[in-house]
Amino acid sequence: MVSFSGFASQPESTLQLENVFDLEYANQLEMTNNGKTVYFVRNRMDIKSDRKVSNIWSVDSDSTLLQPLTSGVHMDYSPVLSPDESRLAFISTRDGSSQIYIKWLKTGAVAKISNLIESPSSLHWSPNGKQLIFSKFVPAKVASPVNLPGKPEGADWADPAKYIDEVYYRADGGGYTKPGFSHLFSIDANGGNASQLTSGNFNHGGAISFAEDGNSLYFSSNRYDEYKLKPTNSEIYTLDLTSLTITAVTDRVGPDSQPRVSPNGRYLAYTGYDDKRTNYENTQLYIRDLKSGKTTSLTTDFDRSVGQIKWADDSKGVYFSYASEGQTVLAYQPRNGKRKVLTERIGSVSFGRPYSGGDFDVSEDGDVAITFADTQRPADVALVKRGKTQRLTHLNDDALGNKQLAKVEEIWLKSSHDSLPIQGWVAYPPGFDSKKKYPLILEIHGGPVANYGPHFSAEVQLFAAKGNVVLYMNPRGSDSYGKEFAQTIHHNYPSNDFDDLMTGVDALIAKGFIDESNLFVTGGSGGGVLTAWIVGHTDRFAAAVVAKPVINWISFVLTADFYPFFADYWFPGKPWDHIEHYMKRSPISYVGNVKTPTMLLTGEADYRTPISETEQFYQALKLQDVDTAMVRIPDASHGITKRPSNLMAKVAYIQWWFDKHSNK
Repeated sequence: MVSFSGFASQPESTLQLENVFDLEYANQLEMTNNGKTVYFVRNRMDIKSDRKVSNIWSVDSDSTLLQPLTSGVHMDYSPVLSPDESRLAFISTRDGSSQIYIKWLKTGAVAKISNLIESPSSLHWSPNGKQLIFSKFVPAKVASPVNLPGKPEGADWADPAKYIDEVYYRADGGGYTKPGFSHLFSIDANGGNASQLTSGNFNHGGAISFAEDGNSLYFSSNRYDEYKLKPTNSEIYTLDLTSLTITAVTDRVGPDSQPRVSPNGRYLAYTGYDDKRTNYENTQLYIRDLKSGKTTSLTTDFDRSVGQIKWADDSKGVYFSYASEGQTVLAYQPRNGKRKVLTERIGSVSFGRPYSGGDFDVSEDGDVAITFADTQRPADVALVKRGKTQRLTHLNDDALGNKQLAKVEEIWLKSSHDSLPIQGWVAYPPGFDSKKKYPLILEIHGGPVANYGPHFSAEVQLFAAKGNVVLYMNPRGSDSYGKEFAQTIHHNYPSNDFDDLMTGVDALIAKGFIDESNLFVTGGSGGGVLTAWIVGHTDRFAAAVVAKPVINWISFVLTADFYPFFADYWFPGKPWDHIEHYMKRSPISYVGNVKTPTMLLTGEADYRTPISETEQFYQALKLQDVDTAMVRIPDASHGITKRPSNLMAKVAYIQWWFDKHSNK
C-alpha cells in the first residue's frame, strides 16, 4: 500500500491537508431591523468527530464586537428573530436530536420548546410572536403485504424483506427513505405540543409568509396528483389557520416558490417560471396585488435567475440575489422603476470547491448584511451601507494569515468551437515564477448547470500548494450567463463544452509556463462526466481522476434518486425510446478510445450518481487494459466532502494519482 505524505512534507507556510480542520465560515444571516446587530451561524470543523459543527454568534455592525449566543460541539442553526426582536429561535442537535430552542436575548436564558421525533426545519415566527411555524416529516403507516407464518417464539430469523412501491424510494444524503410526507406544524413559543396544520399525501414546507391579519399563511407545494412524476410543478397556496383550508393562489405549469407578503400586506412576491421542459429557465420575480389579483413579472427583461428575495420595509420594492459571471449579486427591484445593483460581493458559503452562492439580509433602512468571501478567505460577515462594504468578521485570519495562498486571476477566452466567450480563473502556486514550467490541473465543476467563480476553495488551494497551476472554468451550459448560454447543452451534453475546456488549456500553454507533458484533469459529478468524456476524446492529459460521474445515461436515469426529473428535462424522452441519443452522450460509448491513466473516486452511499456508474467505467477500463484504479469513500453520499477527512482523502488521492503519472 502506498501512503500519501506529500502534503505533510511541504513547508508550513503553505496550506496543508490537516489545515482543513482550522477553517471556518459564516452563513445564515439574520439582521436586526435597525441594522445594529447581525446574527449568524459560525461553522467550523471538529477534528475529533470529523464533522462540521456550528454555533450562533452575533456581530455589532458599529464596533464589530463578536459575541457567542450558543456554544458546544454540536449543530446550532436556522436562527430567526421574533417580531419584537426580544427572542431568537433556532434549531439545535445539542441533546442528540434536532429540536427547537428559544434564547431570550436580554436575559440570556435558553429553553428547548420541542420534543419532536422527526427533525424540524424552516422555522418562522407568527406575527404576534406567540407561535412558531415549522415543517417536519410525518411517517406513514405501511403494512407489509406478506406475513410469514410459523416463526417460533425466540427464533432468530433473517430480517424481513423490504417491500417498495414508491417512485422516490431513496435520496442522496438520506439513504432509503421511509414512507411519509412533510407537513407544516405550529408550536407555542413558550413550549408545548406541536399541532399539525396541513394534511394529505403531499409534501409541505420551505418558505412561508403570513397574511397581514395573521390568520392565514402562504406556502409553496406540489399538490397535484401526478406530483411524483412531475416534481417541479409547484404552486403558491394559502392556509387558513382556523379552518385549515388550503386554497391555490397560482395556477400554471412551473415551479412557484418563496412566497413573501409585503410589510403593508398589499402584495405577494414570489419566484418561478413557465416550465418548458428545458435544462434551464430563468427564474423570475413576480408581484401579485392581493386586492386586484393582478400578477406581474418584474424581471421579464432580466437574463439571469432570481435567487433569494426580501421585501423592502416600505413595501415599495424587493431585494433579490442572483448569479452573474460567477459572482453573486444583490439588486433592489422597485415595484415600478429600474432595478439597481447594490453589491456584487456576496461571498460563497461553499467550502471545498469555488461555487458561487451566499446569504444576505436587509435592515429597515436598507443596510445590507452579506456573507463576504474571496479567493483568499472563506465567508465572513460584512455590511454594505451607502455603497461601502465593511468586513465585520475575520474568522480565518488566525488559520490563513500566515499562509502563502494561491493568487487567482480571471481570464476570458473565445471558444475554439464558435468563439463563444468563456470565463475562467487561474490559480497560481505560491512563489509562482512565469519563467518556470508547472503542471496544470484542469478542475471542472458539476451541475452541469452551475457555476464557479472567484471564491475560496480548499481543494484548489491545496492543489496549488503542491506546485500546480489550477484552471477552472464555466464552459457552455453553466448558469450565471443567461438562458441561451445555459441552454446550449439542452439535450446536448456533453458536446462543445469539451472545446471550451480545451480552449482554456491551450490558452495557458500559450503563456509559456505550463509543462505540456504534465497536463492533468479532474472534476466531480457533471465535472466527472466531462472528465470521462475528455479522456475518450483526447490523449493529451498525463492522467485523469473522474469523481462521482455518470458514465452511462441509460443506467443513470434508471438508478438515480431524482430520476423522473432527469428523464423529463435532460433528455428528449425515456431511455428505451431514445437509446441512440442516450448512448451518443454517454462516456461509456467512447471507452475504447481511452489511453489516459484514469482513476475513479465516488462515495459508496451516493444515490445521485450511484457508484454503479463508477464501477462500469472501472471495469470497462480494466477490460481495455487501461491503467485505472477505483477509490470508494465509505458511507459518503454525492457530497463526498461533507466530512472534512473525506475532503482531505479526495485531494490526497487525486494528487497522488497525478504524481504517480507525472513525467519528471
